[in-house]
Amino acid sequence: MKGLRLIALLIFLPFALLAQSNYSSRNETAIKDYARASSFVEVHKYDEAVLLLQQAISADGKFLEAYLLLGDVYRIKRDFKGALEQFQKAAAINPEFNRQLYYKLSEMEVNTGHYKDAQAHLVKYLSFPYITDRDRQYAKKLTADCEFAIQALEHPVAFKPINLGPEINTKDDEYLPVATADEGMLIFTRRINNNEDFYKSLKVKGKWQQAVYLSDQINTPFYNEGAQSISQDGKYLFFTGCNRPDGLGRCDIYVSQKKGDDWSKPFDLPSPVNTPGWESQPSVSADGKTLYFTSNRKGGYGGYDIWKSTLGPKGWQEPVNLGPTVNTPFDEQSPFIHPDDSTLYFCSNGWPGMGNKDLFISRLDKEGKWQKPQNLGYPINSSGDENGLTITANGAYAYFASDNLNGIGGYDIYMFELPVAVRPRMVTYVKGTVTDAQTKKPLDAIVEIIDLEKNQQVYKDISVPEGFFLATLASGKNYGLNISKEGYLFYSQNFSLKNHAADKPFIANVGLNPIEVGKKVILNNIFFGTNKYQLEADSKAELQKIIEFLNTNPTVRIEISGHTDNVGNDQANQILSQNRAKSVYEYLVTNGIGAGRLMFKGYGKTQPLMPNTTEENRAMNRRTEFKVIGK
Repeated sequence: MKGLRLIALLIFLPFALLAQSNYSSRNETAIKDYARASSFVEVHKYDEAVLLLQQAISADGKFLEAYLLLGDVYRIKRDFKGALEQFQKAAAINPEFNRQLYYKLSEMEVNTGHYKDAQAHLVKYLSFPYITDRDRQYAKKLTADCEFAIQALEHPVAFKPINLGPEINTKDDEYLPVATADEGMLIFTRRINNNEDFYKSLKVKGKWQQAVYLSDQINTPFYNEGAQSISQDGKYLFFTGCNRPDGLGRCDIYVSQKKGDDWSKPFDLPSPVNTPGWESQPSVSADGKTLYFTSNRKGGYGGYDIWKSTLGPKGWQEPVNLGPTVNTPFDEQSPFIHPDDSTLYFCSNGWPGMGNKDLFISRLDKEGKWQKPQNLGYPINSSGDENGLTITANGAYAYFASDNLNGIGGYDIYMFELPVAVRPRMVTYVKGTVTDAQTKKPLDAIVEIIDLEKNQQVYKDISVPEGFFLATLASGKNYGLNISKEGYLFYSQNFSLKNHAADKPFIANVGLNPIEVGKKVILNNIFFGTNKYQLEADSKAELQKIIEFLNTNPTVRIEISGHTDNVGNDQANQILSQNRAKSVYEYLVTNGIGAGRLMFKGYGKTQPLMPNTTEENRAMNRRTEFKVIGK
């Protein structure tokens, strides 16, 4: 089903498109040109129709039907100012010609920012009897637009867009920008001679470099590529491809993986994400497990709705509509899920706005339900179309494209500081590299990050290319980092982002040691209470990691050791460290690891890593380790 607004586009054509003989004009030449123009409109030859209608009006300046049809053609061509002028001329000839005249006037007045005039004409239109439910619904939607816009104009928000410059923008159209979490790479669409392709720019020392063609693996000379979403680490590109021979529908969602300096050949996401219908404008969550997109598939609320699909053990699952708190009987498009995974930006012509498509924000509540969208305000939104907004990981800035800000070419890419009221939750990112501790060569290791309070995995990926990984994480939490690779000891670390500045990433460059007798692993995510030896709940993820390591390497034997600082009684510390090591030993045995592969021992204060001179050093000395004692 198409949106009501699209339907309205078609029904606006005046009754003269039907066979009729009674016109306001008696000029045969004008009537003949008008009839020919109507025929061209029916076959979508609008430029030819415009010329004939102008001739008809020239022959008879009072030809009301010709003004109405010319206004409708301009409206179809999205020349709203020209359409309004024609409807106003028709109204000047006969303001009571029919009720649809007020309908047409009011919509064009909304689309050109004449909100008070539109209000008056909508009141007049709604006073007529026998209005269809569909037309009444749309008229009430326009009324809501007027009420919102008048208030928004009186309370503008801060908006100072900055053009990204000639390194990004050219005389051609550039739009739909997306950046990685560290803002090290920007990918956008450039349109040259009606062909859309992806380009990228890298940021070096805070400055965007000259944009270059993304890849022959993704871009094609015969099809358009656009409406893309890049994973936060820059390793995966989801995008829209239309009318491609390998597609399921008119437009499908594809994905490509970064391979060194290039990209893999993209593949079409299978059903149930793609259908014979229209799927487009993907946006992938920070953990890569939820895909938001736009579709006109069955089961929606309007023309184009926003849906989501989650990644399960067997692939992408049946998409779910985001529901009536996001979608309307009209069109919702261009979703962007922020890396906080709880703030959604999108465009809509259904929620009250400035006219046409406006930008909105919706937030997830504590029950996981999307809240009523909030308009981003004027002048971020205008009476024109706004869409394709993306937000930086730190939530402070937005990227978008516009063709009405006196830029370098047609559509240019800009950025602006986002008003505080419509910013997402604060997030930061963790990035680093994984290498062989001995050879220093990069490793493709498994990188996992655990929310320690929830004992929930929030990130898992492989450190490619060149051992690189990057994860976007919510601020204000404690995390565990585990890195593992076959043939190597795993790496364990915990870190806190509770007081970590969002604009300063947490860096973790890790060297993995091959499995060798005598090598040790510090178990940084094993936790005990003060002077206690009972394992705390947030140790579970780390304990499971040890079990996985021992199951993957069934011949390896380890000694589990407990260590303390030098504070307190030496004998008490010795006993405490012994009991802590024993607690880990017992957990592993209880969970299927043979006791013959394990030993445990407490060392008290005898093996400090650092001098016990500061609280920070003493905290490092209070630890649990394991050492390889057999292979």
